[in-house]
Order: sequence, then C-alpha cells, then structure tokens
Amino acid sequence: MDLENQKRVKEFAEEYGAENLVVVLGAAEGEAAGLAAETVTLGDPTFAGPLTGVQLGLAVYHVCEPEIKEEFDPEVYDEQVGMMEMVLDIDDICDEMNAIREQL
Repeated sequence: MDLENQKRVKEFAEEYGAENLVVVLGAAEGEAAGLAAETVTLGDPTFAGPLTGVQLGLAVYHVCEPEIKEEFDPEVYDEQVGMMEMVLDIDDICDEMNAIREQL
C-alpha cells in the first residue's frame, strides 16, 4: 500500500472511527493483499509510511472473497471484476486475508 493511501486510510479512521470502516482490497496476488491488509490492521510492516506503529485494526477484505462478492450486484461484479477473477489464485488470496484477520 503506497504512502498516500496509508495517509488517506489513517485520516478516514481518525475522522469516522475504525469501527465504521471496511477496507476492500483488489491486489492481484495473495502476498500483496496480505501486506496491504496487515498495513491497515497491524501497522505498516515496512516501517516506511504513516501507519508505521499504528494499529488501526480495520476490517479488511479482498473484493474476490465470497462475503464481499455477494454484496455486489452480480452484473456489476462480473463487468468490473469477472475477467480479473478468472486469472487470480482466489484460494491463495482468501488464505492470506484470513491469516491477517486471525491475528486481530
């Protein structure tokens, strides 16, 4: 997660409260999704951004996880994510996201 997005997430958490936010990621690989999820929950593991040492504990999901996918209109989801979903390792992404959530 780049530094600008870290800053924006931190500002939203301060303004609206962490309990009122859900972060939805769209990274193409499980490792990248896991790193971004760790950043918004436990703090920036690279120690380079605004979330270094800041544990926001935000709810975080990947757009391809079943519990998020079911929230979308199926036609819109298919149009916006369907092609990408066909080439992703969804199981790997879900495993990474679950591992991060289990750490909370």
